[in-house]
Amino acid sequence: MVRKVLVDGDIIAYRAAFATQDKSEAEAKRKTDELINYVWEKTIDIPFPSDQDFHIYLTGRNNFRNDIAKTAVYKGNRKKGEKPTHLEAIRDHIISNYPSTVAEGEEADDAIAIEATNIGPEAVIASIDKDFLQVPCTHYNFTKDEWTTVEEFEGLKFFYTQVLTGDSVDNIVGLFRVGPVKAGKLLEGCSTEQELYDACVKAYDGDLERVLENARLLWLRRYEGQMWEPPE
Repeated sequence: MVRKVLVDGDIIAYRAAFATQDKSEAEAKRKTDELINYVWEKTIDIPFPSDQDFHIYLTGRNNFRNDIAKTAVYKGNRKKGEKPTHLEAIRDHIISNYPSTVAEGEEADDAIAIEATNIGPEAVIASIDKDFLQVPCTHYNFTKDEWTTVEEFEGLKFFYTQVLTGDSVDNIVGLFRVGPVKAGKLLEGCSTEQELYDACVKAYDGDLERVLENARLLWLRRYEGQMWEPPE
């Protein structure tokens, strides 16, 4: 089977840039090629990747989530000026030399989730980002060399767990002192999305606006322009 591998280029670019912070731009590009080739060799069954079987996604300008976040600034905990020296050169190198897409108005994560949804069972998401575990498909963690298959309800439960816990990496505030274990207990026994949603609303003491805000910040789009809505 020929897989369609959807690669998280943001992770590749940052890892290559941080690894070569004190080295030359040429070395940074070589490191980028090394990381991409590793993912390619681990995930593709054919000799040379094309746009039809291996595609890299990068985040571009603007992000609809910035307008949704009210409780706290989205990714507001990240200091300005933290970007490594060769990051932009690496991004340009990826765009110029590999099948790639720059997601504008949303994140690369959204573009990947949309494409994975369109492709179906043959999709593989190559990333180390836990947020992708809400997307039902095959996942490859290229730092751990681990393969995972996420089923639809499993992905939904992961998503609603995040609604409860928030995400400190992206400055999304969850319930006080609710981590994955406690969230799991709050969602225990749920067998439908409606039950998962109702459990979250109950945990937030009926604060529908907080649930909606977190859900819309955390949900990865499954089609262009999608805005998450509660189950009906």
